[in-house]
Amino acid sequence: MSHVTLTGFMICRTLEEADRVSHLLAGHIAETRAEPGCLVFEVLRSMSDPVRFAVREVFVDRAAFDAHQTRLRTAPWGRATRGIPRDYVLTVGVDEAKFTPPPRGEEAAG
Repeated sequence: MSHVTLTGFMICRTLEEADRVSHLLAGHIAETRAEPGCLVFEVLRSMSDPVRFAVREVFVDRAAFDAHQTRLRTAPWGRATRGIPRDYVLTVGVDEAKFTPPPRGEEAAG
């Protein structure tokens, strides 16, 4: 079984958008940490660049990660953050691959 790790940044376009993201963050973190297979889930807002959020997710396997992505399609977080630019790296086991999430209408991402 290979852990799936997603790391990187979500970069809001305005402070207002970042504040809306922050408002939803506690609920999103709690819901994700409660998902089966979630080992680590952290989203931290930068103090020096408040439109930037560092993201770190670790799931027990690809199936758990994919289930998380599926849940996000209809979750408040997924709908509210649709279209916000992300720069993520997805690591499966020891193989690393660049992960650029598609638009939220097609697939969901972290």
